[in-house]
Amino acid sequence: MKRRSLLAAVSAATVMTLGGVGYAAHRRSRNPYYSGPKSDHFDGIRFHSPDQATDKDLTDVIRWQLSRSGEPWPKRFPSPFSDKPPERVDGLRVALIGHASYLVQVAGRNILIDPVFAKRASPVAFAGPRRVNPPGIAFDDLPPIDAVLITHNHYDHLDGPAMALLWQRHQPLVVAPLGNDAILRAYDDTMHVEVRDWGGSVDLGGGVTAHLTPAYHWSARGLNDRRMALWCAYVITSASGVHYHAGDTGLGDGAIFRAARERFGPPRLATLPIGAYEPRWFMQPQHMNPTDAVEAAALLGASQALGHHWGTFRLTDEGVERPVEALSAACEAAGRDPATFLALRPGQVWTA
Repeated sequence: MKRRSLLAAVSAATVMTLGGVGYAAHRRSRNPYYSGPKSDHFDGIRFHSPDQATDKDLTDVIRWQLSRSGEPWPKRFPSPFSDKPPERVDGLRVALIGHASYLVQVAGRNILIDPVFAKRASPVAFAGPRRVNPPGIAFDDLPPIDAVLITHNHYDHLDGPAMALLWQRHQPLVVAPLGNDAILRAYDDTMHVEVRDWGGSVDLGGGVTAHLTPAYHWSARGLNDRRMALWCAYVITSASGVHYHAGDTGLGDGAIFRAARERFGPPRLATLPIGAYEPRWFMQPQHMNPTDAVEAAALLGASQALGHHWGTFRLTDEGVERPVEALSAACEAAGRDPATFLALRPGQVWTA
């Protein structure tokens, strides 16, 4: 088991303290995670989304921090739900573990997406955003895990110690975008990770396939590795239909959602982020708000949507319950039945 230096850990904690949207000095002239051919979204050192706004810089971060007047969160925001999932499901069952972590049970396969069980979204125990509710599924209550899908390497989506323990207990098929294998193996160097570029696919067994698609986001574990590992959304196809999952993304011009619909058809289910969106001048390129998420669901043609990325870790300025209120208003404004876009709480389950 390898460990990061304390200096690197504190730097990464600083990134997360700034809401998971920190800046990088861009001093490194090489990529420690990935070496591969240049493409329309990789310049040989860093990845980028061709249609996404440019990075914020230190001046923007300071401006946000100096003008910050966010609504305080409670120390505890307990969920009324708790889940003990069955061992296997033939159809489709989706449970929110918390924040952006899901257990997807489909066609007899058990799939975790961005599993985070840590008390803080941080590399260290003494700093960074702290959970205000426990995981909706206890780690020891997980069924046998067949696959784990990682969308990107931010600490609220990639929990290294949890991934190492999952590997040791379950030996799942681990899937991640380019460069994230090096990060994951830093927590257990025996871990095997299937990495793919946007457009790639991985067979998860049982007729279930995970397809990596673009997202308007970025990556970093510290202050000097920004965009050196790729990020993605996933489309999961199975006999139960199409499931579109965006771990974290901005709306942008909507092209990524239209493209997913054109390639895979309208999804039966879309799991979309609805939180960590204020202030908009800072967050808009990388984090959807509920109005954006409702628009994304419409662009996808999703018959059902579930909202995540809210109510567990305070990353930005909006109050803990504001995403739910804003989602209700956005559905009403769009003429969408609110029952078709639910803001899940940890431990809450949706079944097809």
